[in-house]
Amino acid sequence: MRSIHGLLTGFLNRLPARTRSILATCVYGLLAGLAAVAFQLAVHATHRNTIARAAALSKTEFALWSLGILVAASLIVGWLLNAYCKEAAGSGIPQLKLAFWKDFGYVPWRTVWVKFVAGVVSVGGGCSLGREGPSVQIAGGLASNLAGTLGEPKQNRRPAAAAGAAAGLAAAFNTPLAAITFVLEEIIADLNSRFLGSVLLASVLGAFVVHGLIGAQPAFILRGAAAPHWQAYLLTPMVAAAAALVGVAFQKWTLGLRSANRRLTAVPVWIRPVFGGLITWAIGCAVFWHTGRLGVFGLGYDDLSAALDHKIVWQIALILLGAKLLATVACYGFGGSGGIFSPTLFLGGMAGVGIAELAATVLPLSPGDRLALAVVGMSACLNAVVRAPVTGILIVFEMTHEFALVPALMMGALVSGAIARRLCRENFYEALLQQDGHHLDRVIPPRDLQSWQQLPVSAIANFQPVVVADLRPEALEALLKEHPYQRWPVVGKTGALSLLTRAEAEEALSQKREPRLEPAVTCRPGQTIQDLQMSLIQSTANIVVLTDPKDGRVLGLVTLHDVLRAQSTMSRRRGED
Repeated sequence: MRSIHGLLTGFLNRLPARTRSILATCVYGLLAGLAAVAFQLAVHATHRNTIARAAALSKTEFALWSLGILVAASLIVGWLLNAYCKEAAGSGIPQLKLAFWKDFGYVPWRTVWVKFVAGVVSVGGGCSLGREGPSVQIAGGLASNLAGTLGEPKQNRRPAAAAGAAAGLAAAFNTPLAAITFVLEEIIADLNSRFLGSVLLASVLGAFVVHGLIGAQPAFILRGAAAPHWQAYLLTPMVAAAAALVGVAFQKWTLGLRSANRRLTAVPVWIRPVFGGLITWAIGCAVFWHTGRLGVFGLGYDDLSAALDHKIVWQIALILLGAKLLATVACYGFGGSGGIFSPTLFLGGMAGVGIAELAATVLPLSPGDRLALAVVGMSACLNAVVRAPVTGILIVFEMTHEFALVPALMMGALVSGAIARRLCRENFYEALLQQDGHHLDRVIPPRDLQSWQQLPVSAIANFQPVVVADLRPEALEALLKEHPYQRWPVVGKTGALSLLTRAEAEEALSQKREPRLEPAVTCRPGQTIQDLQMSLIQSTANIVVLTDPKDGRVLGLVTLHDVLRAQSTMSRRRGED
């Protein structure tokens, strides 16, 4: 195996850079597409042999079997995430975006396999989550590791991660155009990125893979799609607004439950996903007993397809909407492993179906009008949560191949986007990262030097400084042993601030004397990086201490290395763009 790897790497290294990049992208796209297809097939096979098979039993037997399946699946997922990789929880898209910018596209291998297994067990075992987000993280992470196998260093994995993510989403939805725009809109955050070529190529290859292994049909087959009449356009803003409010409710409730879940310190982390599984089981059983529908469990695509085919009345659609919303909030909020694409499409679709079928009792709506309102709801809810309007429009367009629906989809995107921005400042993925302590404005560098210089110092500072308050020999020995740093801020008994270097601490210990301290240069978090540069010049130790403007306490540190690293990242991005 090593000889094959050596021959392959040597062959690629002998090729021109552009040719090598194209061939590598082909490898990423094909294998990432295969991984996404394998994940999809595994999820469906697991669901078919667990929840779907139990549905053929009596009501009592179904309740007992589904309870055991969901509890077992949740326990396995909780154990996998806690024992091997906490980063494999949730959707995976915000984690991949953070890895793309913070770690230059590097994704550890354990994230890939844990996400694959946990996603199959969770979604296939009936938890109310989706497979598209995990497909993106699995495919992007696999491509990142393939790049390492082909000799790419860790700091040059962004092209591979972006290409793999596009191939994964294209294979998951069978919508290559939407995959391209989503990766550019959400992960790269730039529609004019230099990665456009590799993302496009990988997306097409991902679509080829799913066409060859599964077929050319999209995730949903929409029969009878046609140009909407004026009645449908009249109802489009109402449907889009309702779907957007559902999306906003999902985001706020999920984030609130996630926050509350972190305060459950008495309950082990690996057990908490069981709470989401139990809530899903209770709601799903109640809905199944009264309606015969399994849409609360797993993806819910069968019920959504039935609703789009006019086989679900508006009362059932609204019941499924409320039940799926609560179950998905519970599964995601309690730390399950799965995405939100499927649930938001389900929620928006059911909102559109419910309003359309109810309105059809008053207005003369054709089947094509009702279908148009359903897909407007799908696109609007997805856009309200993800804030990727072009992706939401293209997903539905590629599902229907019906250009006549585009004006209604665009109108729905405008309405849902306006409502979502008014009620939620960030999209769901950004809000998740902020809740976990990751601020994208500190991770994603600006595109030009002037903007970078005007950033606040807090964008590049280290807010976990080790502050020294005890200069006794035993304290200094422990400090040198526990922390590998070269400099520390020192706060004296009177509150005076100074700096201690490692060299001075070692010399003071060897000579059994008090260490000599250097004067500290300080600045406020709100000052600009341009101001910081002048402070660094004044500092003899090449370090500036951030202090609170109110009480003067130490908040963080900025070193010359921090500035150079941030400037290097900014320059790299300018080159990529």
